[in-house]
Amino acid sequence: MSNKNSTSVWLHHLQEEIDAAFLYRVLAGLISDENKKDTYLKLASVEDKHITAWSELIKKNNIPLKEGKPSIQAHIMAWTSKKFGTWILSRALMSEESTEVKSYLGLYRESNDEPTRNIALRLAKDSAEHAGKLMTLKGTSEEPWHKSESGGLLRNVVYGFNDGLTANFGLIAGVIGASVAPHVILISGISGMIADSLSMGSSGYLAAVSEKEVYDHERQMESEEILLMPELETEELALIYESKGMSPEEANALAVEVMKNPEQALEEKAREELGIGEQNVNPLKEGWITGLATAIGAIIPVAPFFFLNGMPAIWTAFIIAMLAHFGVGAARSFFTGRGVFRSGFDMFVVGFGIAAIGYIIGELISKLL
Repeated sequence: MSNKNSTSVWLHHLQEEIDAAFLYRVLAGLISDENKKDTYLKLASVEDKHITAWSELIKKNNIPLKEGKPSIQAHIMAWTSKKFGTWILSRALMSEESTEVKSYLGLYRESNDEPTRNIALRLAKDSAEHAGKLMTLKGTSEEPWHKSESGGLLRNVVYGFNDGLTANFGLIAGVIGASVAPHVILISGISGMIADSLSMGSSGYLAAVSEKEVYDHERQMESEEILLMPELETEELALIYESKGMSPEEANALAVEVMKNPEQALEEKAREELGIGEQNVNPLKEGWITGLATAIGAIIPVAPFFFLNGMPAIWTAFIIAMLAHFGVGAARSFFTGRGVFRSGFDMFVVGFGIAAIGYIIGELISKLL
């Protein structure tokens, strides 16, 4: 890392610590719970130590240093929290602490400067502890700097079906609005189905590849944390066991035993803490299934034109497509948490709107040509 790059990195992290200390004190001033207030003030005092560490490193390298002040972004965040509630600021601080864990671990790995590496490792541990305390206050146990979320095969099917149905329904409505011959409607619908299913299939494949990469990255990161922060990881594992009903002594003893074997510790942490145990993501399979689901959805508004002509075909396509929109909307409620009827009705309205817009555009184009 060049001197110029080092200076930029040091100043960046110094400003982050200044903002964090400021925001923790703002948060402490906004709450009435004395225990939480005390925790936030203690976190602020640790951030002050971080400020001192970066400041001393910068001064030792004869780099001019102005008086540290909270950034405009920090002031905006403080103002927003005062107006709309402390949950905004608490979530922002948790996100910031989790980002710092990743950032400091990355700095530790990449830097060739020993003082920088030492500070980065110490501050990564502090940030992890801060995030842990914030998680305790929030009532969650999943480390926020880890993100591993699987959409699941069923979700791919539902959303692929939804995309094919909606996109091709709009296309068919546009072609109908253009008052073309029946065989043109059929050809357009089939072409749209093929194009959309190939597009969604490739997207599903790439999404599965990305998911596997995230999974591998999170495991690698947890492995490094076990190596670099064994005391903290042991404590976190013990807390997980304790939350499952063990006594503090039993939980700590089991955590210590597990941590003696790094591979076993990694599997245990990945499963218990990250919730990402062994995954068998098959990108080709997920891409193929997503593409097929899209094709099935896309063929629905086209199917009546294989058997009917004129207005009977149009009205039949409209009715089954609208019913399908309601059905897929209801199915999506299982993932969004919304009510089945409300989600289905919203999708019904979306489908109707897309059909209306497609029809109007098709009609306008036919008149202009």
